[in-house]
Amino acid sequence: VEFECIHPEKKQKKKSYKNSGIIRIKSCKIETEYSFLDYVMGGCQINFTVGVDFTGSNGDPKSPDSLHYISPDGINEYLIAIWSVGSVVQDYDTDKLFPAFGFGAQIPPSWQVSHEFALNFNPSNPYCQGIQGIVEAYRQILPQIRLYGPTNFSPIINHVARFAAHSAQQATASQYFILLIITDGEITDLDQTRQAIVNASKLPMSIIIVGVGEADFKAMEFLDGDNGVLKSLTGEPAARDIVQFVPFRQFKNAPWEALSQMVLAEVPKQLVSYYKGQGWPPVKPP
Repeated sequence: VEFECIHPEKKQKKKSYKNSGIIRIKSCKIETEYSFLDYVMGGCQINFTVGVDFTGSNGDPKSPDSLHYISPDGINEYLIAIWSVGSVVQDYDTDKLFPAFGFGAQIPPSWQVSHEFALNFNPSNPYCQGIQGIVEAYRQILPQIRLYGPTNFSPIINHVARFAAHSAQQATASQYFILLIITDGEITDLDQTRQAIVNASKLPMSIIIVGVGEADFKAMEFLDGDNGVLKSLTGEPAARDIVQFVPFRQFKNAPWEALSQMVLAEVPKQLVSYYKGQGWPPVKPP
């Protein structure tokens, strides 16, 4: 709002604040502040993708001390993370079809190392039906692959970013992308990942990293950017903070809801900040 103040002639000696000026409003712009729910209820589709770390540092899945070892009661930290985050996100995803990928393993038949293979082994249709579908694909693929390395995050971030970039061209608040990466934290391509995150920060996209196991997660905390703006190697700052890192070990003895609450804490404001920055209202405003 711009103001133009016109002062009356100061004839009075006494201090008087009656009629101490006229304010004419030259221009006025009213902006509506939309909430996360305004966008979601107004037609914004949340697209949820999962990336699972199958690198050798996780340990042999057949060994009980491996992070991929499925205990007799049918769970491990990877499965709990998929369930607790996915069960909340799926409520906002209308088609309940979730693309799920693995990275850092040798996969049949050629045993090439891949950093973005479909968990259901179907590259042309990597979608799993619901969170249960991701869990089943994970259980089935585990005995069929060889855990390997290195631990490269950037291919899967860039994969989801391509879809987000395509959606952003429509210039409407119709699609938002959430990538959940579950990892033991040993990252090899930190510089490429920094660049991938800085690029993704200009897109309708958020990244959640859940760290499993007991590793040193300094690199993950660095990517989170809560202690200052994340910059690429060339010094380009992220347009907005889009990474939320959560170490699973803090939630070992807590209910599943506590993990999902913490993991998804920043997503609503990240979504709103993106659309607000673009100046895009909900597709169907309230």
